[in-house]
Amino acid sequence: MKTTINLFWVLLGFFTLLTVVYVVWAIIDTGQVEWVGAVAIGLCAILSAFIAVYLRLVYRNQGGELAEDRLDADIDDGEAEQGFFSPWSWWPVFLAAGAALVFLGLSISFWIVAYAVPIALLALVGWVYEYYRGNFGR
Repeated sequence: MKTTINLFWVLLGFFTLLTVVYVVWAIIDTGQVEWVGAVAIGLCAILSAFIAVYLRLVYRNQGGELAEDRLDADIDDGEAEQGFFSPWSWWPVFLAAGAALVFLGLSISFWIVAYAVPIALLALVGWVYEYYRGNFGR
């Protein structure tokens, strides 16, 4: 995790330098600051700093190093449980179809969104409450 933290600090420096170069270049070229690009690159720098600080806090509070940081670690040391995912669930497919229809409606015609939003919401609710009804109800 130390390498990842250092990578984001390097990205902070890179984006900060890039913001300065961008602003200076725009002033030399046009005589004024081009705000959209300057703000966008500056926000990339700020986001890199946020991620670096967050990862540093997580690293400090976890009480140990990750397997990726140790030179004597085996491949099996990094095999932690990543979460529980239902292999038989069809809800993610319906949610992806609903989201695709929402974006299609936003790009083509707004009336498609009126049909797509209920599909996406139904799929989201179905996926969240999948283990609270039917054979798997608790």
